[in-house]
Amino acid sequence: MRAMKKYSLFILLFFNILAGYSQEQQSQSLKLSREEIEVLFLKNNLQLIAEKFNIDIADAAIVQARLWDNPTLSIEGMNLWSTKSQRDEIEDMVTSSFVKNTEFSIELSQLILTANKRGKLIRREKVSKEIARQEFEKILRGLKAELRKSIYETQYLQAYLNILMNQRQSVNQLVESHRKQVLQGNIAKSELLRLQSSLLDLENEINDTQLDLEEQRKTLKILLNIDPFTHIEVADDPDTEKNPDNIILSDLLYIADESRPDMKQYKLQTQYYQRSLDYEKSQRIPNINISASYDRYGGVWKDFVGFGVSIDLPFFNRNQGNIKAAKLSIDQSQYLSQQQHSIIRHEITTAYNSYLHTYNFYKKIENNSLFSELDGMLDVYTKNLQYRNIGMLEYVDFMDTYKSSKQTMLTAKKNVSIQFEELQYTVGTDIK
Repeated sequence: MRAMKKYSLFILLFFNILAGYSQEQQSQSLKLSREEIEVLFLKNNLQLIAEKFNIDIADAAIVQARLWDNPTLSIEGMNLWSTKSQRDEIEDMVTSSFVKNTEFSIELSQLILTANKRGKLIRREKVSKEIARQEFEKILRGLKAELRKSIYETQYLQAYLNILMNQRQSVNQLVESHRKQVLQGNIAKSELLRLQSSLLDLENEINDTQLDLEEQRKTLKILLNIDPFTHIEVADDPDTEKNPDNIILSDLLYIADESRPDMKQYKLQTQYYQRSLDYEKSQRIPNINISASYDRYGGVWKDFVGFGVSIDLPFFNRNQGNIKAAKLSIDQSQYLSQQQHSIIRHEITTAYNSYLHTYNFYKKIENNSLFSELDGMLDVYTKNLQYRNIGMLEYVDFMDTYKSSKQTMLTAKKNVSIQFEELQYTVGTDIK
């Protein structure tokens, strides 16, 4: 009985510890700056870690290309039985009893590659490794752009949610004061209902904003490989966007040619097919196979040792099809490279013009003194309604204007950050 009590106590203690650990897990919170998020991303993102293996796989292909072909050992002509006359004849020549009745031949051969085929294959695989590296850079570039856009969306939703919360707090105070006034018979109940309706609309928008914010946080946690129980918050960063007047479009076009991993891939693909052409041309020259053999009782001599050389005669197959395919692949990749170059120039020009318009609009809003006075005006309008200095319609109209103006400013700030990131994405590197 005492043992059962101890066992029950142990089980209860275990579940209490487990519950406490679970609550601790759920209560973990991280507030990270953009720089800290990017450091975590480069360290923890599972897709990047997996993609890096392709570079190691390409390295392994280079190691494999360096290896010689294995020599071939063959044993032939071994008899598994013999007649009496054969045994009598062999006994006259052999006094040892070891395999005295067995005839066999052994041959050792080695393939020798000609025309530096191995070196050409190694050079082709090295280009393949560079293509794998650029593929990694392309995926990194795409994921980094997705991460940064998610950061800006999260910052926007956090800021907009704070605005809605502040509005809710002000409307809540008014609802409570109006409820008391209605009970005292000082104001009409319709005014209270109008405030409660506005409060309900606010609650609905807060709920929608929180859902959008959770979706963005989910995206961030997946990209950072963070535990789903962790609450993540993005700290506000100072504006880092550059004035488009200080960005030279022609410089961006030049930088993109040297930085865009997809452009490098197309160039490397042409180089890969050129290496393939060299390799396929070398295949026209036949390889040499050298061999050494030993034959026991297979011919005139009891123990025969011989050497041989064999070579294909390239009368019919001179690898014409593969050579032609490699030449056509070079021409094809050159046209595709030119097309990609044209696409990149148009992408950068469009992204630059879009950033220019977005930046100018944001600066126009930022310099408007009215937007900086909105928070103070909210308190003024709330107090004036409490003191009956303004009507309900005027207050509700201001609240709509306040929310719309704040949202416009936050959206403009988010858009200029996202558009700047889009410009950096099209260039292929961070704009210094």
